[in-house]
Amino acid sequence: MQDVFASSREAMSKVDTAWLRMERPTNRMMITGVLMFAGPLDPVAIKALLAERFLAYRRFRQRPVLGVNGAHWEIDPDFDIDWHVRVAALPGAADKRELQDFVSDLASSPLDQSKPLWQFHVIENYRGGGALVARIHHCYADGLALVQVLLSLTDTAPQPEAKAELARTWLKRDRGSVLERLLEPMQGGLQKVLAAGEKTWQTLAQMLADPSIAAEFAHEGSEITRELAVTVTLPDDPRTALKGRLGVAKRVAWAEPLPLDEVKVLGKALGCTVNDVLLACAAGALRGYLRDIGEDIDGLTIRATVPVNLRPLEHARKLGNHFGLVFLDLPIGEPNPLRRLERVAACMRDLKGRRQAVVAFGLLAALGMAPAPLQEPALALFSRKASAVATNVPGPQQPLFMAGVEVRELMFWVPQTGSIGLGLSILSYNGHVHFGLIADHRSIRNPDAIVARFGAEFEKLMLIALMEDWGEEFGAGDAASTLARYL
Repeated sequence: MQDVFASSREAMSKVDTAWLRMERPTNRMMITGVLMFAGPLDPVAIKALLAERFLAYRRFRQRPVLGVNGAHWEIDPDFDIDWHVRVAALPGAADKRELQDFVSDLASSPLDQSKPLWQFHVIENYRGGGALVARIHHCYADGLALVQVLLSLTDTAPQPEAKAELARTWLKRDRGSVLERLLEPMQGGLQKVLAAGEKTWQTLAQMLADPSIAAEFAHEGSEITRELAVTVTLPDDPRTALKGRLGVAKRVAWAEPLPLDEVKVLGKALGCTVNDVLLACAAGALRGYLRDIGEDIDGLTIRATVPVNLRPLEHARKLGNHFGLVFLDLPIGEPNPLRRLERVAACMRDLKGRRQAVVAFGLLAALGMAPAPLQEPALALFSRKASAVATNVPGPQQPLFMAGVEVRELMFWVPQTGSIGLGLSILSYNGHVHFGLIADHRSIRNPDAIVARFGAEFEKLMLIALMEDWGEEFGAGDAASTLARYL
């Protein structure tokens, strides 16, 4: 019997082990998603759907076990789908506020370590329809893969037999996506970096022990170690209300969706990508929030870590973590919305050309390749250099159905690591862009005050684009500056 149980064990990859080790009460390593539906959900039908499609992934019947020398997967001998699929009802008006509170409580609560680390909550009463909240630990897969897993539960028509193959319609190339734009340059170098992983970690250990070594490598050494050294020697992000001592409670919020076609038209008019526009709007929303709570934002720039996919999109369903991280500047202190957009776009172009930097950051994200004693200081080092995690995932641009009920909206949040307490999420679906935020409650008491500004920042840029003719006569910068003073 013992041999049979042992044979059910499977070694966990070093990268996935890193995410399991990163679990902290102040930062739960869960990817949290919420799907909102046009009609009520049948819990029995949802449970049957999950048993058929979600559990088709063998991994989700397994629980992670962390040991002294690593981690492994093992089949849960007492697996019970009824424990993993719960039914709930929202209190009061059962509206957006109540749903945000419900999701916030779940995002702050740990999963049971004795069971496979995932859970779904079927909400029977949301805005005349229903909602489904999913929590899945990051050690199972990265955000892009898990979004694909969630979408594999849906159909492109109310009746499953009439569905189209979702992967064919969703996995088209979206040239406006940071994921896709940064993906291609790095494929050739990724395997070389992974092969040299042990040596690179030894170099990182030297840099952590002696910063002067990092400064030396920043000027000399191979391209990979030079990029690694530049990252190590980056100054810490400035202290703001967005970055402080973390508590255990998280709060989530999401904005009203924007029409994707309008975002695309705006990006084309201003000579930048959809992703540039959306991240500039997020920077503007953070600027307005910090200004209104009395922070000194003059000249302030903060960084966000942006996950970058390191595999072909069609391979994401294989689960596991396969992504890197880049540091993106968010020019919070720039009062001119157009200049703010230009600076975000310029930073994105610079990141696109630094393929080895992306590979190096991807290696650093895989902290499981380092000895356990080195992981904590390395995690602390890199988390001090950013104030937020920003994700942007292009989703399907047609209506989806789950158990015959149309998905009206959806949103997800990836976990933050170390001392980072703010997550920004952008997801496009069915012709709209959805913007959401997850924040440490100790630092940001009211995340709605940030997400409510997202649409207003987009309107500012739209107004600038509409004033283009006037800007050509008097100078686009003058038009934008004048507009910024009055908005």
